[in-house]
Amino acid sequence: MPMQIKGELGTIYVTNEVIAVLAGSAALDCYGLVGMASRKQLKDGIAELLGRENLSRGVEVRVEQDQVHIDLHIVVSYGTKISEVAHNVQSKVKYILNEVVGLKVDFVHIIVQGVRVSR
Repeated sequence: MPMQIKGELGTIYVTNEVIAVLAGSAALDCYGLVGMASRKQLKDGIAELLGRENLSRGVEVRVEQDQVHIDLHIVVSYGTKISEVAHNVQSKVKYILNEVVGLKVDFVHIIVQGVRVSR
């Protein structure tokens, strides 16, 4: 169900898919992130990295009573502090969705599905 944003000139409808792509793109700009991981189960203990064309597969968006909850499944770079990378991703995603779409994001949950050596 698309989210409704009421403005002076009318109503804007934003689908969860658009929110997911924006959140995934914002996350990829963060230092220490190798990429987004699939929400599916791990395959042989290894997280499947997603390309830019399927970012929304690593993001889950839930809208509950005008509150937006976002789950991001990520893979971090080896040698970075996981908690710092997760905090940076949370801040960036929240900022982008507030500024670009005008959504008030309540929660950005980070699920680290793997650590990889970035090349």
